[in-house]
Amino acid sequence: MYQPTRLKPLFHPGKLFVSHAALAALRTNGVPVISIVLRHIAGDWGLVSEDDKRQNDISIIADLRLISIYPLPDQTRILVITEWDRSNTTIERLNDVVPSGDTRRAQPTGRYYSTWSSARYVEEGRA
Repeated sequence: MYQPTRLKPLFHPGKLFVSHAALAALRTNGVPVISIVLRHIAGDWGLVSEDDKRQNDISIIADLRLISIYPLPDQTRILVITEWDRSNTTIERLNDVVPSGDTRRAQPTGRYYSTWSSARYVEEGRA
């Protein structure tokens, strides 16, 4: 007898924001936004390092920021960030957040997170 696998959410993602560029990339690749969100809230962190996976696992319990990276068929990488207070989750193209070769604005960890206005995002259900 076939029984579908049920994903158990590990946290509530809050309000969902998707950048226009990420939404276009997901649509071009035939990947539904919900599939990315489901992987993220189930603890499938994607392409992040083993250290970052361990940090995410700790962050669920300690209420810290959660980060996932998922590859699309065309090699675009999608970044998913859930804020520490679980108020919102943002989905963006990784290249829009970490421009290749731009080390001037990189934090010591090598990560660069932009502070864009909400006008650059599409709220869930308003695509």
